[in-house]
Amino acid sequence: MASPEKTSLQPRAARLVLVTPDGMVVGCLPPIPVEVPWWQEVQSVVRAARERHGIDVTILRLLEAARDRAPGGEVTYLAEIAAPVPAEPWAGKIEAHPLRQAYAEPGGPAADLDWAVRVLAGHGLTPTVKPVQVRTWNLSSVWRIPIGSQSAWLKVVPPFLAHEGRVITALAGHDVPTLYGHDEHGRVLIEEIPGDDLFEAALPQLLAMVTLLVEIQASWIGRVEELRAMRLPDWSGPSLCFEIAEVVRRTGDELSEDERATLRRFVEDLPTLFAEVDACGLPDTLVHGDCHPGNFRGTEREITLIDWGDSGIGHPLLDQSAFLDGLPPEYIETIKGHWNREWLTRVPGSDPARAAELLAPIAMARRAVIYQRFLDNIEPSERIYHRDDPAGWLRDTVALLKKSY
Repeated sequence: MASPEKTSLQPRAARLVLVTPDGMVVGCLPPIPVEVPWWQEVQSVVRAARERHGIDVTILRLLEAARDRAPGGEVTYLAEIAAPVPAEPWAGKIEAHPLRQAYAEPGGPAADLDWAVRVLAGHGLTPTVKPVQVRTWNLSSVWRIPIGSQSAWLKVVPPFLAHEGRVITALAGHDVPTLYGHDEHGRVLIEEIPGDDLFEAALPQLLAMVTLLVEIQASWIGRVEELRAMRLPDWSGPSLCFEIAEVVRRTGDELSEDERATLRRFVEDLPTLFAEVDACGLPDTLVHGDCHPGNFRGTEREITLIDWGDSGIGHPLLDQSAFLDGLPPEYIETIKGHWNREWLTRVPGSDPARAAELLAPIAMARRAVIYQRFLDNIEPSERIYHRDDPAGWLRDTVALLKKSY
């Protein structure tokens, strides 16, 4: 998912409902202006609470938002404090939900940080400054843990993304994050990666990104059963045919009749499309799943492919659609040509360019499948982040299909 680092003209005001570690509701604080509008970015909220009220808080989860979509506006969060402080009465109610993540409950972030400290101790390392909460939402909790002049990064994800640590472990030796450790509860602790997130990468860096991705994917050809053993999602032809049909059915009420008609025809054609893709000669392998330039981090000379929680099993060129989104138009054909040559070098006689063309609407519809999966696995108050996304990606799929029909 795209990074929330870019700013917006719409300001954000954070209203905090305070709870103690035992879950007792203390009350709420009046809205605090924060400089970063993106709801899941909470470092600025923590800082604003300290500056405005002199208290240290840990943001647990979103409770409600005045706007119907991010970013900006007044946003209410549940925030944990060590002990009660003066606060205004709050008339709301905190109720349990079976889909709530452990890191969104009082005591959850502290348990995650305790785990990280134990892992670091196993490497002979000790945090030197208090950990910094960076982000929290339905897809991840992210903390930076200073250790001297460097930092370790703790990321905790829901069960449906928890294969990330297993994948990074299996990719050791490639340009992926270096793990201090991971567990089966969705926690990963990684070494700091020098440089920046490369949203604004120049063309040479973009070409290097494609080379790195193809290199990794080619190394997993013929090893699909190993990927299945890591419990990765299945985006092979038969599975995607079913899942795309399901998301079209479930999202139909949000689409126009014309859009529904186009998608019905697309769903009917999917088995034939996949047969044509198979004939292009590239087998299923590891798919990153969210391979846009912002999920590479580094410098002009070194890059690392991060954020493997969205990875799955499928055709490697499913990754091309997200990568090309938002790039300067003058770069597109050069990047596509490079992508084609990289695969031809590794699988002579294949037709990557034709496969990519056939897969473009399938890759777009896969994103509707992914966001519906998020909605199905997160609690209601957090669905606002993704509520409109399945229908949005299906409309984009229709737009692609109308160019070819």
